[in-house]
Amino acid sequence: MNPRIDIHLSKLKHNTKIITDLCKEKGIEVAAVTKGFSGISEIAQAYVDGGARYLADSRIENLKKLKDISIEKIMLRLPMTSQVEETVAYADISLNSELETIVALNNAAEKLGKIHKIIIMVDLGDLREGFFDEVELEDALLKMKKLQNIKVIGVGTNLTCYGGVIPDETNLGKLVEYGEKIEKVLDTKLEIISGGNSSSFHLLEQDRIPKKINNLRLGETLLLGREAAYGELIENTHHDVFQLVAEIIEIKDKPSHPIGTIGRDAFWNIPVFEDKGIMKRAILAVGRQDTAGASIEPVDKNIDVLGASSDHLIIDITHCDREYKVGDEIRFNVGYGAMLALITSEYIHKNMID
Repeated sequence: MNPRIDIHLSKLKHNTKIITDLCKEKGIEVAAVTKGFSGISEIAQAYVDGGARYLADSRIENLKKLKDISIEKIMLRLPMTSQVEETVAYADISLNSELETIVALNNAAEKLGKIHKIIIMVDLGDLREGFFDEVELEDALLKMKKLQNIKVIGVGTNLTCYGGVIPDETNLGKLVEYGEKIEKVLDTKLEIISGGNSSSFHLLEQDRIPKKINNLRLGETLLLGREAAYGELIENTHHDVFQLVAEIIEIKDKPSHPIGTIGRDAFWNIPVFEDKGIMKRAILAVGRQDTAGASIEPVDKNIDVLGASSDHLIIDITHCDREYKVGDEIRFNVGYGAMLALITSEYIHKNMID
């Protein structure tokens, strides 16, 4: 069925084992992030089979899909107060930075007869979520000590995702200091010092990650075999776990430059074209509605992607060795953004391959 995304489960299990083994050598456990594939349980099971310690997602809807997998679940996005009961019901652990929300989680946990575990998020400069003011943090911690159904088990941070700040020994060293402060205020020993996401993996490879960091929240690294700070591929991992397959619906020889006055396209951009003369152009039955215009790379290196509208992807097949015809399939490797969009699109068939 086309268009589709082929998902190679054995390759994902392999990636997970390679990477979790590397992490374990450094005393680090992996929270495997499932949001990149919308929490599909068959894919998440490959994580578990590969050695992941936790499953983690930003959306309750995805955590619900994972409820029958017997491994601890982490809610990555700060919980909405309107979803505290669901958070407690479907997540064993949640990341938090607002006292009001933590109190609401405590009340929901009391109602459900549970103890809900939380990781306190601190902002080290990327300016997304997390306590930024140390006085505010200490004041909040003192109030948390009075909550009977909340257990603070860790401290964490997020880097790169918003501000692009690269993790290093300095900012992750500061995270360790925050952890020591939290332990002192709460008179407890933290179980988790979570040193960020796939952008922190390069520090582990270079043996530069602070020794007290014992958790990483990894998605892209496992799914695409790539660290996220510099985009470097990880040795002995698969980079084609997810592949887009789209079908040719037209092949014509046409000019490479549009004819007429050029205005804005369907996405309100003014396109720019290079005149390369007549070329053999193919149209595929997939578009920006499915890929969000994010990175896709043809497996056939002689194909150039020219552009896309909502429902059509236009490629140049002029220099291909293969004589493509209407109905043929074109295969693409995908970046994280394209993978996320393709999995989310209801128009893309999800094809699981063992």
